[in-house]
Amino acid sequence: MGTAAIPAFDTEALRRGIEGQSATALLSLYADDAELRVIDRNTQPSHPMVKHGRSEIGDMLNDVYSRDMTHKLEQCVIQGNHVAYTESCEYPDGVRVLASSMMALRDGKIVEQTLVQAWDE
Repeated sequence: MGTAAIPAFDTEALRRGIEGQSATALLSLYADDAELRVIDRNTQPSHPMVKHGRSEIGDMLNDVYSRDMTHKLEQCVIQGNHVAYTESCEYPDGVRVLASSMMALRDGKIVEQTLVQAWDE
């Protein structure tokens, strides 16, 4: 009698989505009922921006990855059903953004993500 393997999170798909600026590829990593919380200067910890489900998350990803800027996956760590990564971005005028995410997985898909980001002002 064998044990069922837990689906693995696809870190290469994460890298391709981020660095290829493909919102569609990134959205494929999320569960249908995923929740994304964004914390930054405008949406602080007591009032984060919260996106529920693939549709709302997809709208945000389409906005972010359609901008004229570069994105790079800097680090990615997986431990059990958790993934943490950092992403660096740069606009053509030199303004930089750094984002750090912690995610919970279910069956290899993202179900919860908290993203903390900061940018040059």
